[in-house]
Amino acid sequence: MSTLKKAAIWTTLLSVLLKLFGFLRESLIAREFGANEYTDGFLLSFTFVTLILAVIANGFNSAFLPHYVKFRQKNYEQAEHDATALLNRVVLFFAGISVVVYFLAPFIVPLFFGDMHPTTEAIAIEITQVFFIFMVIIALSGVLESYLQARRIFVPTQISKIMGTLMSVAFIIFFSDLWGIYSVAYGFLFGTFLGVVIQFYYLVQAKFKWLPSLQMDSEFKKVFFVLLIPALLHSSVGHINVFVNKLFATGTISGAVTYLNNASLLMSIPTTIFTTTVLAIIFTLMSERANDAKMFKETLYSGYQVGIMALVPIAVGTYMLGEQLIAFIYERGEFTPQDTLNTFEALKWYIPIIVTQGLLTVAIKGMYAQGWTKKILKISSVTIVLNLILNYLFVGPFGYPGLALSSSLVSIYYATAATIALYSGYERKEVWRIFALFFKVAVPSLIMAVPIWLLQEFTGVTELYSLVQILLLVPVGVATYIGALYIFYREGFNQMINIIKMK
Repeated sequence: MSTLKKAAIWTTLLSVLLKLFGFLRESLIAREFGANEYTDGFLLSFTFVTLILAVIANGFNSAFLPHYVKFRQKNYEQAEHDATALLNRVVLFFAGISVVVYFLAPFIVPLFFGDMHPTTEAIAIEITQVFFIFMVIIALSGVLESYLQARRIFVPTQISKIMGTLMSVAFIIFFSDLWGIYSVAYGFLFGTFLGVVIQFYYLVQAKFKWLPSLQMDSEFKKVFFVLLIPALLHSSVGHINVFVNKLFATGTISGAVTYLNNASLLMSIPTTIFTTTVLAIIFTLMSERANDAKMFKETLYSGYQVGIMALVPIAVGTYMLGEQLIAFIYERGEFTPQDTLNTFEALKWYIPIIVTQGLLTVAIKGMYAQGWTKKILKISSVTIVLNLILNYLFVGPFGYPGLALSSSLVSIYYATAATIALYSGYERKEVWRIFALFFKVAVPSLIMAVPIWLLQEFTGVTELYSLVQILLLVPVGVATYIGALYIFYREGFNQMINIIKMK
């Protein structure tokens, strides 16, 4: 097995492990602190960190990586010098940002999030200041990922990400009585520091040499910053929308930010698994067949087909068993049964995203394979405005669940617009072929829901512990869906079997 294939397998496994540790962290937060003004304050401040980290890790990477690799092929020594100078500029920039935000946080946080509960506001300001004291470390965590990828080193980056989450878990267990909700932030920062050390160690091992210089080749600098702005915008769209949702949530009820956060994390599991397993195969095939229109089209269709067959029944199952899932993950300690119900109110409206986010990833990967970055940027930018408008319209009549509904509608628009743009060069019937998949999968998915509903309504299964309910009902649903898929959509069933067998 090649080194690259081994790295791909380890990266996939570690990304799933990262997700599991993330849920362990959220479960411990729920147990120790519940859903209240304190958790809302932490999550609001953490939004700054996740937004910046996503912008750096994705936006910086999109602009830097291909540019850096290209210049290394022309002039290795100069490219290494420019990369070091750029790294030094990033450090100085975020050092300056740290100082500014630390002193302006009492003004910036209320400005962004508006009217908050006094406790939420105080916690959000203080933890934001803590995060920005160490913003250089957080920024380096995202930047070093690009430098490692340029050398085909992938695993240390995933280990680095795990360290931040893992140390948050450890600090909650050992220091929550001492530091309260601040223990989560301290653990994240300590883990991020360890992650940076790990990344830098492997970068040095790959013969990267640091130089005390800020001077960059004029062509390298010009091309990089031209690419950087659109890359940053595209990479931040999703996180900006999340940021806006939390902004609106602060004006509803206590704990609303926590309810939305917990529901969205649960909703994201299927998409994460889909994109790190099946879609990894599909994207590789699309990239290889980008110049063969017929093969590319069929591979693209396979991506949508498998995505719809996998994610639609999961969405239905999440609706049927969402309350039990929330109770199992979060309901303990300070997180009450009422908090579970409040979280489920948000989850119900988030459910369409389980399907649309997975299909959106197929569309975006297809557009990247074709090199259509401008189309991606144009479509994604509209979602920010649309999300603002829908949040404003829905938060009044529906409260915080209206923000989840807004996110789902935006995601439906995004996935639909990206799909139509991707198929713009094909006959119209090809687009309808994609939408017809929903009807083909809808019948087996609805049949799957019937025995689950019957067991919930006419037996005592709902009186059992949440995990026991899940362990009993999920196999029933899976077996029913597979059988119904085999009967009503044999072509799709065979395609799923082929994907599972693919090496």
